[in-house]
Amino acid sequence: MRIVGWLFIVICATSVQIFGQQANEGGSVAAIRALEHEWVEGQSHNNNRALDLIFDNALVYVEYGKLVSKGDYLSRIKWAGPQLSQIVLEPIFVHLFGSTAIVVGTYRERAVKNGKSRVMRWRFIDTWVYKKSGWVLVAAAASPLT
Repeated sequence: MRIVGWLFIVICATSVQIFGQQANEGGSVAAIRALEHEWVEGQSHNNNRALDLIFDNALVYVEYGKLVSKGDYLSRIKWAGPQLSQIVLEPIFVHLFGSTAIVVGTYRERAVKNGKSRVMRWRFIDTWVYKKSGWVLVAAAASPLT
């Protein structure tokens, strides 16, 4: 009877620990999804202040096969002007690995350039790391879909 009692206690304790871990993972996934949306908003509105808070100082971004630093990326957004009229995230998938998260998804970008509107779709992969100040983007890559 004692063994059954101890077994019951161990099962209950394990269940509470697993439940707590899943709740924490759910909160992390929600936070990262929110940050992905903040990135889209920041880029759409040329808001370098918002992007600076999201990006790690050592950010590495790959776009059209070129490596772009955080400074390069923010400079491009600053000088781009209001060309991008709309960026829409399509379904994204967040995979957690401890204090690291990988986000895979697609987005649609509607841009107006020289008076002409065009729509492009992109596939991306982002790497987020949880640091003392919270989740920050450390690496990202995007490639146009044809």
